[in-house]
Amino acid sequence: MTIKIIAFAGSARTDSFNKKLVKIAADGAKAAGAEVTYVDFKNLPMPLYDEDLEAAEGLPKTVIQFKALLKEHQGFLIASPEYNSSISPLLKNAIDWASRPAPDEAPLVCFRDKVAVLMATSPGGLGGLRGLIHVRSILQNIGVLVLPEQKAISNAYQAFDETGNLKDEKQRTDIHNLGRKLAEIAAKLTN
Repeated sequence: MTIKIIAFAGSARTDSFNKKLVKIAADGAKAAGAEVTYVDFKNLPMPLYDEDLEAAEGLPKTVIQFKALLKEHQGFLIASPEYNSSISPLLKNAIDWASRPAPDEAPLVCFRDKVAVLMATSPGGLGGLRGLIHVRSILQNIGVLVLPEQKAISNAYQAFDETGNLKDEKQRTDIHNLGRKLAEIAAKLTN
């Protein structure tokens, strides 16, 4: 069975450093034999979570699409920018919507028994590390096994070259290996 991994960043910005980062990890997962689906939230816009909206109209189409993708994949590669020492609103909103059960659906079906790896990059000196604590906590509380390996890349403006790759070979290898590790662990847990 081929392991399926979904990769996304908690950023909508076109030239997002975190989008670049998660794509490097996705290459590592692919090199380990996983099938990787990259999702850009700019192409999958979701309204702010609103229980009244959900009650009146059900789950929005883009939420249904995102939930279907999460259900189809065993692993999550997530790059999260840090917003005021925490998770980005875009990523939190996507998680909140995906946590809502459709009619006749088990609670948190998109997250239970899934495995994830976290990473971040930021122009700041800590590279988004503080925000990963909150992402980890949220995901673990909804049933995701979050691997202890993670990486935060500081000074993002200087860290990437014009092709979107990390200039530092060790950093590039570390991020690549996060994807590889996720693929390997997901395969062991699935078999």
